[in-house]
Amino acid sequence: MNGGTLVREARRRAGITQAELARRVGTTQSAVARVERSRSDPSFERVGELVKACGLELRWGLAPPDDSTWSVALANLALGVDSRVRQNERAVRFARSAREAMRRARA
Repeated sequence: MNGGTLVREARRRAGITQAELARRVGTTQSAVARVERSRSDPSFERVGELVKACGLELRWGLAPPDDSTWSVALANLALGVDSRVRQNERAVRFARSAREAMRRARA
């Protein structure tokens, strides 16, 4: 995950536009867009400022590697095609319901 991805995710979680984020940090909408599209290479501090302007905190530190995605992938490979499709459909329904719940909570 790069700085642009972090900024975009923070902005989306905050429910604000690029223009609003730009206004909050005293820059232009196009500058925010360049960061989000990884067309610029902001410092860690700058990414932290942008995330903070979204009302979130960027934390960093060292942690052991997380290999859980490999174990999930291997478990999925053990399933048949139909089972994988059903599992994926359940995950999509869950994500959609969570997104809808967040939308209702903001309203």
